[in-house]
Amino acid sequence: MPVALIGKKVGMTRYFLDNGKNIPVTVIAAGPCVVTQVKTAEKHGYSAVQVGMEDVKARRSSMPLIGHDAKAGTAPKRFHREFRCADDGEANGFELGQVLTVAALDGIKFVDVIGTSKGKGFQGQMKRHHFKGMCASHGTERKHRTGGSIGSHGTDRGHGAKIKKGKKMAGQMGDTQVTARSLDVVAADPEKNLLIVKGAVPGANDGFVVIRPAIRLFKRKARKQAGKE
Repeated sequence: MPVALIGKKVGMTRYFLDNGKNIPVTVIAAGPCVVTQVKTAEKHGYSAVQVGMEDVKARRSSMPLIGHDAKAGTAPKRFHREFRCADDGEANGFELGQVLTVAALDGIKFVDVIGTSKGKGFQGQMKRHHFKGMCASHGTERKHRTGGSIGSHGTDRGHGAKIKKGKKMAGQMGDTQVTARSLDVVAADPEKNLLIVKGAVPGANDGFVVIRPAIRLFKRKARKQAGKE
């Protein structure tokens, strides 16, 4: 099973390579994570491994969760995430209470980072969908930042006279799950459980993220991951 870790976004900075070039990077505190449950197809109907991260005070948790984590011999955790396995063989490769650190990603050159994007509140079409807006001249008066006519989508045949679903209009922006794919792993510090990846990671600082080996690579990155470059 590809190793997947829970981490916390620390922030962005600059990283200087050996040739003097500096690149923008994100520092992630990856783990340590504890295996809190191992699920098998025979007992649970599917194979999976559940991990937890960051201790939390018992009074800030719940009795079922405290008992659940106690079975793994660990304190109640703040954040849990479950990862599917192909079969019971992969799931049995993990033990209850096993500690996973950033060292588990050794040899992985590209990762996917999943997080929750920053919430922007209720926004208009120009900010939310990058519309160009109305003309700034030729008689347009106090209506420059609107999305234009929606009448052409006012008759959704077979579903009543309503706007079609998915029409790009004003609404809630952000606060959704976002996956940053195939980020380069620049460096790792097993002693401090830090992972440094190239580029931006979704979410605010101190937000939880999930780190997994990249599952979809372009040809160049696939060759590099295979050690052919």
